Amino acid sequence: MSAESTPEPGIPGDTGTAGPRNRAKGRRRKPRDKRKGLMIMAWTAAGIVVLGGTGAGYLYFKLNGNIKSVDIDQALGTDRPQKVDNGSENILVLGSDTRSGGNKKLGGGTDDGSARSDTAMIVHVYEGHKKASVVSIPRDTLIDRPECTDTDGRTHRAASGVMFNESYSTGGAACAVKTVESFSGVRMDHYLEVDFAGFQKLIDELGGVGVTTTKDISDPDSHLDLKAGTHQLTGKQALGLVRTRHGVGDGSDLGRIQLQQAFIKALINQVKDINLFGNPKRLYDLANTATKTVTTDSDLGSVNKLMSFAGGLKGISSKNMNMVTMPVQYDPADPNRVIVAKTKAQLVWDALKADKAIPKAATEGTATGDAKGVVNAG
Repeated sequence: MSAESTPEPGIPGDTGTAGPRNRAKGRRRKPRDKRKGLMIMAWTAAGIVVLGGTGAGYLYFKLNGNIKSVDIDQALGTDRPQKVDNGSENILVLGSDTRSGGNKKLGGGTDDGSARSDTAMIVHVYEGHKKASVVSIPRDTLIDRPECTDTDGRTHRAASGVMFNESYSTGGAACAVKTVESFSGVRMDHYLEVDFAGFQKLIDELGGVGVTTTKDISDPDSHLDLKAGTHQLTGKQALGLVRTRHGVGDGSDLGRIQLQQAFIKALINQVKDINLFGNPKRLYDLANTATKTVTTDSDLGSVNKLMSFAGGLKGISSKNMNMVTMPVQYDPADPNRVIVAKTKAQLVWDALKADKAIPKAATEGTATGDAKGVVNAG
C-alpha cells in the first residue's frame, strides 16, 4: 500500500485506523536512506559489525566484552503482561546516576555506590519500525511498587506511595521493569540503561549537539548557564540540560522532561548528518564508549544482537517520534510530587498495547511543567 494513502500509527491525534494523514501541501517525505537512528546505539552497534568485518576482529570481541547485561526475564518470571506479537516493541530506557566512580562528581552526593533512575522513558516502536512513541515517566511520580526480585535473587517487599525512581534504587533494573509493567499493563520487550559519565563522553565524541534556547537557563544545581540563543552543547552542558529543573518552567521534574525530549530530537538530528563510517577511528571511539555506557537486558547483551536491534530502528527520524509525558497531576498534599492521572494514562497504555497512536485527549489538561519550547533543535 502507498504510505501517502495509508494511515500509520505514531502521529499525535491520529488513531491510525481511518483517513489519510494530514500533511502540509507540497511537502514530500525525505528519502528513507537519510533517516538515521532513534538513538546513538543504533549507529554504534551497526558500526561495530563493520569493524569486525574488516579484519579488526579483536576490536569486535573487545567491544562485545564491554557490554553489561542483566537477565530480567529470569528475575521477573512468568507473572508479567502478555507479550504482544505484532511486530511492535517496547523498550524501557533508563538514565542512571550511580553514585560511584566517574559518576560521583556528575551525580552529586557521596561515593556510596548507590544508584537512582534519573530519567525513564518507554519507547514504543510501531509495527514496521517507521515510527515511535516515547512516554517519559516522571521520577517524582508517587506509585505503588509491587513486590519484586532483583537480578541477585533478593526479594523486596511491595511499597505504597513511593516515588517511581525508588523502584530502581531498591531492586535495580528488574524492579524498575516490574514496576512499569505493573502500573501500565504493557510488557517491556527490552531494557537499556545509560549512565551519566558515559552520556557526557558520548556527546563530546560526537562533537557536541546543536540546540537553540528561547530563554536564559541558569541552574547552579545542574551547573548549567546558557543565554538565550543557539549553542553547540558540550557533553557537560548537555548533561546539565537534561538534568536541570530549577532553571526552567515551574521548576518541577515535568519541566526537565520537556527539555530532555527536545534534546533527544536535537541529538537525533545531529547524528543523522555525521558520516561515522568514513572515519574508522571515530567510529571505534564512539562504539567503545557506547558499549561501556549501556547496560541491556540479556536479549541485547551482545554486539550481534545490538546490531540486529539497531538495524530495526534506523528508519525512525525525529519527525516520526511522538514524545509525551505519562499523564499526571500535581499531588494536592505535596506540590513537589505528582500522581498518575489514571483515566488519561490508561488511554496511553491502551494505545501502546494496540500499537496505535497515543490520542491527544490523553495529555490534555494534565500537568506539563511549562518548559515546552524553551529548547529546540539548533
